[in-house]
Amino acid sequence: MDILFRDATMTMAIFGFFAAAWFGWARVRPPAGNATWWLAGGSVLGLLLAVAGGVLSWLHWDSGSVPAAERAMTLYLVILGVEFGVALLGVLVLLAMDRREYFAPWICLVVGVHFVPLAAVLDNVLLYPLAVWLTLWPFLAVRWANRRDLAYGFTTGVGAGPALLLVALSSMLVALLAR
Repeated sequence: MDILFRDATMTMAIFGFFAAAWFGWARVRPPAGNATWWLAGGSVLGLLLAVAGGVLSWLHWDSGSVPAAERAMTLYLVILGVEFGVALLGVLVLLAMDRREYFAPWICLVVGVHFVPLAAVLDNVLLYPLAVWLTLWPFLAVRWANRRDLAYGFTTGVGAGPALLLVALSSMLVALLAR
């Protein structure tokens, strides 16, 4: 039960942090109105979950973890390395093509795809629907942005931020139930 608790709090920390980042990315040229308050609220909630999850993970660090197994950690690091490499390569290609506006959709797509193998390695079923959403969302976000003359960073972020926040909140619930 302790392993479940620590992994859930660590997931809460990581996903809270990245939810905050995506809400921040969504602040790229948002439409007029109250969008900035909603986005700021998402960022703040993500950061609160990140801090709480980080502190709880640290306090229970010795309780064990799925990725602590040698093979799981190796696979985890390989998947992360491939993710960063593919993301960087795509960003460099987009830079060469002078298409910076596609950075957010590209990164979201790469992150979504990387959750497919990561879900199995981390033994976390919450990551499968997230993988599907973050893989499909960039295509929908670009289409939405083009139809409404919105920034790709905004449309991508408003789909990615809440999805990551939902996983962080779900992980908090798993941690609470594990106790």
